[in-house]
Amino acid sequence: MNTILESLYQRKSCRVFTDEAVSADLKQELIRATMQAPTAGNMHLYSIIDITDQHIKDQLAESCDHQAFIAKAPLVFVFCADYHRAWQGMKSFIDQETRKPEIGDMFLAMSDALICAQNMVVAAQGLGLGSCYIGDILENYEFHKDLLKLPQAVWPIGMLVLGYPTQHQLERQKPKRFEPSFVVHSNAYQALGTKDQQTQIDELFKDHPKPISALNYYDDLYHRKYTADFTHEMNRSVSVMIETLLSTK
Repeated sequence: MNTILESLYQRKSCRVFTDEAVSADLKQELIRATMQAPTAGNMHLYSIIDITDQHIKDQLAESCDHQAFIAKAPLVFVFCADYHRAWQGMKSFIDQETRKPEIGDMFLAMSDALICAQNMVVAAQGLGLGSCYIGDILENYEFHKDLLKLPQAVWPIGMLVLGYPTQHQLERQKPKRFEPSFVVHSNAYQALGTKDQQTQIDELFKDHPKPISALNYYDDLYHRKYTADFTHEMNRSVSVMIETLLSTK
């Protein structure tokens, strides 16, 4: 199999790392590969914050749903949707009134930031590093804004923790993914019926150590994710991001 494809199939989230440090040279190689990611109009509407201060790591471990492994990770990067840099540059060098970034601008910047983050995930896999996305950086915006000294039109959209995976992490089985027929639509969205969903989910999890039905799957999704406290905080936090943007002069 093609080595890139093989790494995509093998990659899984890693939350336990060895004590081995990541060398400065490897870290720079990782960052340079990360920044080869596609970027809308070559505008680079993202910034990456390299967290090396242990005190900040400790605070992020708490603010991102009390996940202690974040503080122990050798590498921690926060990916930000960043229209501040472009906006301030245009205000400085263009002799005309410059409108403030709007919601659509920030959504484009979010795409840039997450595409860049995924490049780091793929590059890390190729360099022998494990990685894990921390979506909880979307929570507690006010705290993260102050902690990371984020200016206007800079939103923390994704976070990655990386390091060398333990042997157990390397041997751990990757969770199954849905079949393409469940998520890939032809030319237009095609809604699945309840029976179609039940059949496909039952098939997906039939070989699971504890067989999971469609009812189990959606019940778990509802209680563990959709209505959990962290989802309410995430939605509140993102609303504040948007409200702050709209009130910016």
